[in-house]
Amino acid sequence: MNILLVLPVVFYSSRDYLKSAWTGLSKKILNIDVPISLGILTLFGRSIFEIISHTGAGYLDSLAGLVFFLLIGKWFQQKTYHRLSFERDYKSYFPIAATVLKNNIETAVALNQLNVGDIVIIRHRELIPADGILQKGKANIDYSFVTGESAPVQKNIGDKIFAGGRQMQQTIELILTKKVSQSYLTQLWNEDIFNKKENARTSELTDRIGKRFTVAILLVAFSTLFYWLKNDINIAFNAFTAVLIIACPCAISLSIPFTLGNLIRLFSKKDFYLKNTQVIENMADIDTVVFDKTGTITDVKKNKLEYIGEPLTAQEKTAVRSVAHQSSHPVSRQVYLFYENEKLAEVKDFIEKTGQGISGRSEGLFIEIKKEKNGTALFINKNKKGIFVISNYYREGLEKLINNWKNKYGCYILSGDNEQEKKNLDKLFSAENIYFNQEPKDKLDFIKKLQEKGKKVLMVGDGLNDAGALRQSDVGIVVTEDMNNFTPACDGILHARYFAKLPIFLDLAKGGIRLVMGAYLLALIYNVVGLSFAVQGLLSPVIAAILMPLSSVTIVAFGVVGSSWLAGIKFKRGDIEE
Repeated sequence: MNILLVLPVVFYSSRDYLKSAWTGLSKKILNIDVPISLGILTLFGRSIFEIISHTGAGYLDSLAGLVFFLLIGKWFQQKTYHRLSFERDYKSYFPIAATVLKNNIETAVALNQLNVGDIVIIRHRELIPADGILQKGKANIDYSFVTGESAPVQKNIGDKIFAGGRQMQQTIELILTKKVSQSYLTQLWNEDIFNKKENARTSELTDRIGKRFTVAILLVAFSTLFYWLKNDINIAFNAFTAVLIIACPCAISLSIPFTLGNLIRLFSKKDFYLKNTQVIENMADIDTVVFDKTGTITDVKKNKLEYIGEPLTAQEKTAVRSVAHQSSHPVSRQVYLFYENEKLAEVKDFIEKTGQGISGRSEGLFIEIKKEKNGTALFINKNKKGIFVISNYYREGLEKLINNWKNKYGCYILSGDNEQEKKNLDKLFSAENIYFNQEPKDKLDFIKKLQEKGKKVLMVGDGLNDAGALRQSDVGIVVTEDMNNFTPACDGILHARYFAKLPIFLDLAKGGIRLVMGAYLLALIYNVVGLSFAVQGLLSPVIAAILMPLSSVTIVAFGVVGSSWLAGIKFKRGDIEE
């Protein structure tokens, strides 16, 4: 009767452990459920043998108690982890906005505030945030971000356009048919094609420990079993099972996702959004920082634009503004705002060449706005009319940030512009670390050369002309204000108002790794103490089943509470408002 009663305990209540262990073994992987399952089956087999052979009463009560406490512990773990991690869902808060047209006024609206029926303006190379119907313009959508297919898809007025694509021609207008699914955009962001190829050192350490831990525990368990079989067969099986249950690599495997995951949550509250925990690990290893200039270390909203050249007619101003309106590049946006009193007209044959300029036809005129050595030149019908000269306004706190980092990291500036700003940049950066007239490929190659020298590179850009460099870098961060310049090549998105606080985030990343190492030490101490009792036969399997989940929860709490405490101190010292 006892055997019949225990069968559901073993083959139903324990099925998750047994199934997981079998799946792991079939793939030649020794996961955490292998020793647990082995302990359950050992107690069960030993009990059946003693009952059938009438050599003892077996350990069915201990077996039932073991499974019961394992399940209670698993439930407790899941409840605790859920409570600790529910706020960590950063998918609902993307720091990019979409441009909404309402009463003929363009307004930047946060993605989570977009509604069905909103008219959204999508410029050249901007991301489509939600499904919609094309209302105006010709759509040429690059869905490689979603499907992997590089060939653009042509769409006409009335056609449905899906979220995740990128407009590759002039400005279009969409009427949204669905609200934004941030979880979908984040899922796209985490596709393998956009992830860094190499694992961080801490993850590699965790993988090595995790793989060897189970093997070590099995060796200790069988050594304990063989030792006690010679001395006391009753103690042998209890000690064997206790060793298998008490030893828990869970704490090791959970320390990174919960400690660093909590930092992701805390960062997102300060408008710094990271792709995953590996980004924080990579941030902790950074020894070199590379900055883009326009839109990254300069505040586009406060830059001053001046036109020097032949006076323009009202028709020409309208045409220039209309063509500039098609692009999301900071210079184009400034030209567009410079002529804000002019109307907008239809634009045809719009082209934007990365790092070079834009062109298009409007009001019967062929407009070109392109980079030259002495500024941004304006051509109308192939005739040069003048140049736009920008007086850059550098972000508040930039000087303090660079001075803070000069002694810690190698700091470089890569600018696609001419040397007009050299005098100002020389005050911030070492002269030999300033590079002008850098094309997107030049930036990418520069990052590669640094990495070939063994450098761990953080690239900070605006995501427009530096997508390749952002992806190549060990960590790529896009600085954004209210523009839809999200690029999947980046690892993090930082709101511009917290740009000067980057040193705080980097220090927190390093602190997070130290906390993970501290969690490893606590886990080691727990396992050594627990095993010392288990191998002596002083610990029953039931008590081991109670202690195992408590240890995991303790390690997780250490990481979460520790990272929250550390962040609170750093944010307070850095004057980041709560």
